[in-house]
Amino acid sequence: MIQLKTLLTCIDNSGAAIVECITLMKRKKPASIGDRIVVVVQKQRSFGAEALGRVNNTSAVSAANKVRRGDIRHAVIVRAKKEVMRRDGTRVRFDDNACVLINKAGEPIGTRLSGVVASDLRYKGWSKILSLAPAHV
Repeated sequence: MIQLKTLLTCIDNSGAAIVECITLMKRKKPASIGDRIVVVVQKQRSFGAEALGRVNNTSAVSAANKVRRGDIRHAVIVRAKKEVMRRDGTRVRFDDNACVLINKAGEPIGTRLSGVVASDLRYKGWSKILSLAPAHV
């Protein structure tokens, strides 16, 4: 279960590495897999020219990173440490808390995901995120 001030790993290629949950959307505390939250980017990933040590070409760096440190964005929780019970009676839990950044319309900002996501997202209407994921459990 995700509460306020929780740090989450961002598993898409939007440019964010670590985000902090600041608000839960349309739900009382705590949030679970498939819930929409509002996050602030705490640490950003470096792509392209910045990762290679070349920072002269600022246009290449800004094109790769779609978000910056301090940006406030919406996200969907795709993995949670807290064990959750599924409809069929099985239980699932993950090693970390992870999310995917989305825009206000509910579409993912990134084009690729770099990790396993929970298949429970299908029941909550996040099938687009499931289709981007390499695997789901």
